[in-house]
Amino acid sequence: MKKFLTFIGIILIMIGIFGISYTYNIDHRSADHLSAYCTIDFQSSYSEDGNLEGAVLTLWDYRYDASKLENKAVLYTDGDAWEMSAVTKQTPPDENGEHPFQRENKLFAELPRSSLAAIRKADEVRLRFYYDNGQTIDLPLNAPDLEYWKKQLVP
Repeated sequence: MKKFLTFIGIILIMIGIFGISYTYNIDHRSADHLSAYCTIDFQSSYSEDGNLEGAVLTLWDYRYDASKLENKAVLYTDGDAWEMSAVTKQTPPDENGEHPFQRENKLFAELPRSSLAAIRKADEVRLRFYYDNGQTIDLPLNAPDLEYWKKQLVP
């Protein structure tokens, strides 16, 4: 009986170590571009005359820990910084949803109008956003996403 309880204890410890390391790796994952790290949506808006009015960026990130996105983001176009105020929201885990143990973090930011012309000309666009636990995410757009953004900004 003692060997059986020892075996069960070791199994539970191994499962715990695996679970903790797995969730840590998901929350602190690495990626080489923004859409590999999280889900992004970029939309532009035009007036009735066909003039570009603005653009908004929405991103969704799923995490196991309770860290929340901060209400700020920085857009870089070929090294020029454009600071943005953002609206953020965290949704608790949905046991019946696609991510039953992860919290959904959503960031919504309106891009500064002055940055739109810079995006059209940019060779590289990066986005930096922050979590309240001190983690900073700073990733570039990949080539297809950058081309999509540029096409969205052409009337």
